[in-house]
Amino acid sequence: MKEIPVKAMDEKDLEFIDALERINVPRNVARLITYLKDVREAQSREIELATGLRQPEVSIAMRTLREHGWINEREVKGPGKGRPMRFYALRTPIEEIVKHYEEEARTESARSMGAIQRLRELSAT
Repeated sequence: MKEIPVKAMDEKDLEFIDALERINVPRNVARLITYLKDVREAQSREIELATGLRQPEVSIAMRTLREHGWINEREVKGPGKGRPMRFYALRTPIEEIVKHYEEEARTESARSMGAIQRLRELSAT
C-alpha cells in the first residue's frame, strides 16, 4: 500500500470551517474549501483523509465548487489499467469565495429585514 502525505487540518482551519457554516455554507463544502485553500493541488483520496469526508460527500461538495467555476480539475492516467487519478485545485482566490458568501449573506439579510418591515406595517393597520 502506498502512503501519501496529507496536510492535517489545524485549529485555525476548524475555526474557518465553523465561520463558513455559520453563514450557511454546507458542512461538506466548507470542509472542502478550507482544505483546498491551503494546498496547491490535491487528489480526491487526500481530500477524503484530510477532511474526514467520504468519497460521495467529496463528489457532491465538488459539484458546488464546479458550478461556481471555483475549481480546476485534471486527470492523470496511472500505471496499468484502472481509473485515472483526479487532482483538484482552487481556481478562484479564497478572498473572492468569501466575498461571494458575504454578498449572499447581505442579500438574505436585506430580504429578511424587508419581510420584518412589511410585518410591522401590516400589524400597525
